[in-house]
Amino acid sequence: MSFMSLTALELGKKLCARELSVQEAVEDALFQIRSKEPDIHSFLTVDEEGARRQAREIQKQIDAGACKSPLAGVPVAVKDNLCIQGLPTTCGSKMLADFLPPYTATAVERLRQAGAVIVGKTNMDEFAMGSTTETSFYGPTKNPWNPEYVPGGSSGGSCAAVAAEECTYALGSDTGGSIRQPSAFCGVTGIKPTYGTVSRYGLVAYGSSLDQIGPVAKDVSDCAAVLEVIAAQDPKDATSLKRTDTDFTAALIDDVRGMKIGIPRDYFGEGLDEDIKKAILQAADVLQEKGAAVEQFDLSLVEYAVPAYYVIACAQASANLERFDGVKYGFRTDQYEGLHDMYKKTRSQGFGAEVKRRVMLGSFVLSSGYYDAYYLKALRTKALIKQAFDKAFASYDVILGPAAPATAPLLGRSLQDPLQMYLSDIYTVSVNLAGLPAICVPVGTDAGGLPIGMQLIGDCFQEKKIIRAAYAYERTRDYVRCPYAKQRGAAVS
Repeated sequence: MSFMSLTALELGKKLCARELSVQEAVEDALFQIRSKEPDIHSFLTVDEEGARRQAREIQKQIDAGACKSPLAGVPVAVKDNLCIQGLPTTCGSKMLADFLPPYTATAVERLRQAGAVIVGKTNMDEFAMGSTTETSFYGPTKNPWNPEYVPGGSSGGSCAAVAAEECTYALGSDTGGSIRQPSAFCGVTGIKPTYGTVSRYGLVAYGSSLDQIGPVAKDVSDCAAVLEVIAAQDPKDATSLKRTDTDFTAALIDDVRGMKIGIPRDYFGEGLDEDIKKAILQAADVLQEKGAAVEQFDLSLVEYAVPAYYVIACAQASANLERFDGVKYGFRTDQYEGLHDMYKKTRSQGFGAEVKRRVMLGSFVLSSGYYDAYYLKALRTKALIKQAFDKAFASYDVILGPAAPATAPLLGRSLQDPLQMYLSDIYTVSVNLAGLPAICVPVGTDAGGLPIGMQLIGDCFQEKKIIRAAYAYERTRDYVRCPYAKQRGAAVS
């Protein structure tokens, strides 16, 4: 069996105990990537030389008795919108096909300081705009549970890499559900922390007031351990927060007695797949049997979350992507007449259809005469959504619901109807609008054998509560390896 079938903490424990070497673990990860990538396409860049160099350095430290953290020597993959000095950072776009960052994202740097080995950069929807990883200029990633289906997005490459056991854990980014939704589709666990908990320095911005970096792993314990490493205030990011409660592994307690869990009735109306509804309510029953008080309530404003989110996100995207003009860095068209022609052709040829759609929508809602009617109204709606959550958290410790209204769709289906793709974010975007933490954990499969994910939402800075509830539920079931990982999981010889 491959070492990548272990959790990150299990593998880290073996490495620190010198039951195996970091070089062996890294070679196994690289072998899994080489053997599985033709089918899955989780990675855009695999840094074999760099991974081997890191492995040698970390092994020396372990041999010297300086095991830095529980993650020392453990291979990790990083979403391709997080900058790593000297490694391509494409954001899944032609626009940045040849971009080599001169610096490294703070979250990645913190993992390196903890001894993690970065094996490569994962595929993603172009500039994180999409819910399927199909808008990537470099081709779609496929769901390891069934390669005819999407892995979700925009962190689909990271989630698929973990599910396919090409690495033990990965980093993703979440603007409107981009960690939680693909985690649900791929049967893995992912956390979106409170806004400001993890530095965004080095993350290529999509929606600056919504973006947040978070971990994807096989279980809650791994996610808590990774989040504990990457969470910190950063002077390079003015939106990062100083927190003293980031010992998230302390919340790994198999006890939910005394917790109050609310289930929004609004989340279980028309449009929710019956298999998902059944699985989520069964998971709620499990938590109730373990001592939590579970009841339904009206959250309100759910139907306004998607339009408010897309107005705000697209407006911020149009401003953030203005820098990609062919002058400073990135792609530049070959033939043009004058500066304005160069701008127009560069952006027309460098951006894909979904990015153009969102940039145009964002430019429209920010334009003179429409700013008040759309953007300001969306900001007011955002404030009302936050107030609705504040009211809910006055009564409940955790809010429980689905991560997506359906399981993974077939490849190609979502791109035929972008509006339907936007509506699939109905359960996730409000968390980003309110800056809240949320975790997605697997709760079974549908009739077709595709994974179902449950979302647990907490109040601001209450990651420990959602980790505790998720861990307590997780202790009642074993991690289910996807069939592809079982079939193709032979260890390197």
